[in-house]
Amino acid sequence: MKSPLIAAALVSLMSSSAFAQPATPASQVLTANPLLARWTGPYGGVPPWDKVKPELFPHALATALDERRQEYDRISQNPAAPTFANTFVPMQNAGERLSRVLTLFYVMKSNMNTPAYQALDSEWSPKLAAAQDEITFNPKLFQRIEAIYQARDRSGLDAQQKRLVTRTYDSYVRQGAKLDAEQKAELSRINQQLAASFSEFSKKLLADEGTAILVTDEAQLAGVPDSVKAVAKAAAQQRGEQGWAIVNTRSAVDPVLTFASDRNLREKVWRAYVNRGDNGDANDTNATIARIVKLRADRAHLLGFANHAEWRMQDTMAKTPAAATDLMMRVWPAARARVAEEVRDMQAIADKEGAALRIEPWDYRYYQEKVRKSRFDLDQAELKPYFELNNIIQGSLWAANQLYGLNFKEITGAVPVFEPNMRVWHVTDRNGQEVGLFYRDDFARTGKRSGAWANTYRSQRDLPPAKTVLSSNNNNFAKGAPGEPVLISLDDAETLFHEFGHAIHAMLQDVTYPDLAGTPRDFVEFPSQVNEHWLLTREVLDKFARHYKTGEPMPQALLDKVKAAETFNQGFATAEYLSSAIVDMKLHTLADGVVDPDAFEKTALAEIGMPKELVMRHRLPQFNHLFSSDSYSAGYYSYLWSETMDADTFAAFEEAGGPWDKQTAERFATILLSTGNETDRAEAYRAFRGRDPDVRALLEQRGFPTN
Repeated sequence: MKSPLIAAALVSLMSSSAFAQPATPASQVLTANPLLARWTGPYGGVPPWDKVKPELFPHALATALDERRQEYDRISQNPAAPTFANTFVPMQNAGERLSRVLTLFYVMKSNMNTPAYQALDSEWSPKLAAAQDEITFNPKLFQRIEAIYQARDRSGLDAQQKRLVTRTYDSYVRQGAKLDAEQKAELSRINQQLAASFSEFSKKLLADEGTAILVTDEAQLAGVPDSVKAVAKAAAQQRGEQGWAIVNTRSAVDPVLTFASDRNLREKVWRAYVNRGDNGDANDTNATIARIVKLRADRAHLLGFANHAEWRMQDTMAKTPAAATDLMMRVWPAARARVAEEVRDMQAIADKEGAALRIEPWDYRYYQEKVRKSRFDLDQAELKPYFELNNIIQGSLWAANQLYGLNFKEITGAVPVFEPNMRVWHVTDRNGQEVGLFYRDDFARTGKRSGAWANTYRSQRDLPPAKTVLSSNNNNFAKGAPGEPVLISLDDAETLFHEFGHAIHAMLQDVTYPDLAGTPRDFVEFPSQVNEHWLLTREVLDKFARHYKTGEPMPQALLDKVKAAETFNQGFATAEYLSSAIVDMKLHTLADGVVDPDAFEKTALAEIGMPKELVMRHRLPQFNHLFSSDSYSAGYYSYLWSETMDADTFAAFEEAGGPWDKQTAERFATILLSTGNETDRAEAYRAFRGRDPDVRALLEQRGFPTN
């Protein structure tokens, strides 16, 4: 099934001035609004980012939704007997104009989220949810789908066509196509309320992430590297303030928590960060979350499932909450035990220094860095000069060329972008055939959501009209003063390689039918996590991790320290992530969905014995993965599920002779990366590895016991 947001809606739902005017010829309507025009220019057409304005979207959305409704009406009312050719092929092509409009809208909402876009999101999210339901609940359309599904084994369909039919039928059933009229009306009401609540949550969280702590006395920043202070000073200047502004986002907060010797500042910064959305003010998200969880539970019951997690996990590799929980709880005891060891080591240093304190969450990163330096003679600040952003970007592109034959030619300035600091590359394969374009938007700014993510503006497809890829990476690196190099941390460099792994996945895709392009949630992070492994290869470091002043490559002695410390602090890293995933699953297996988020979080963490010295990576009040959409709900475990495959996959490279083994890279690309969802992902993994993934590789990678 197409994305739920690319469905038709009744014109009566739309609030656009276009429908208050006399009828206008369709050709004039489509040329008057640039958002409705086909993407033109080279490279198969490119998004008109230079023409996107929020005031254009109401008319564009209304027009494109109406067109989509008419396309589906033609499919469902076709008097001919239903066939794959007259039903599924036109379904694959329906709504292309709306898909382009929504791509523009959602990219802008994530990256340039002004009050105007927030207002549009609040207004249109429920309408788009209703549009999805109109398609799903169309009885004539579902009758055609069901008839083709029932005849799938005797109608001459090939394997891909049969998979598309089966997955579409199952998806429609899961979305309520078999409910009666009263149940469908109730389900649509729930879906619209959820869409409005997701928009409300995102707006509130973005407001809290736009705040900053202002430091006016430089002495408070003792220990903080000059490069970090320069970024904070630039942030203050952007706000019209004197001093240093520590913005309430992870990329700005983590360096302060790691290096600032002023404990009071660390606590202040930490509390502001972990209490985003949880301050009892206009941006408090607790009531919004409670509404979302209850609506999700009600929807699951209406659809015949015990809880939201059971419903969400039908189309995943894990299949059930129990399977996902089993993996998480296999790893959790080792993570918790390692945290206890890490705290003991940190407390010993604090005691030796006469700090007269007990390790608290705002001390963890600071004393962890002291332990790292003491044990491995490794200072994270010593690494940053070797990770200049432009060089690491080039390293990621070079590695993709060596592994998969992708070629990148920068064409920044040749196509429109929505932000002047964006960069663009033209991508071809090893035979010189066009793959598409790759966009980068790397820097944090007001109105951009936090974190790092990948977008695909346009997916590859072979079904006529064939299309090439438009892929992007989005980060929130801190941009320094004009003319200064942007130095990123090792963690940031790993994030860069991670997000580029998503882009590689999109660029290597080679599928016929668009609806077989997406993968299960617990597979989607797998290619990106695998790609992280190439950052610290000697080949990448020698060519690209060069000191920004001297041009010298990272010394082997320094790399040896990094390698020796690879499993260092894995207790913290694993426990802060895994606690978030466990709480997510506990929350979404509640039968009735009635919850006080703050109280539930505390109880759930107590049940698993959460160490008091750290907090969840994403506390519920700011858990954007869970509450800005359904996307990762009951699915945050997927990073661990994917990492199990990731660790085992890199082991395959090592067993074959090393990370650059051409034959292994070719098999990985051919069997797993290029095939989208044309085959069952568990079967595809077995075809690649000869067996299911071995969790012991994950435990070894994190330095945990494997027995």
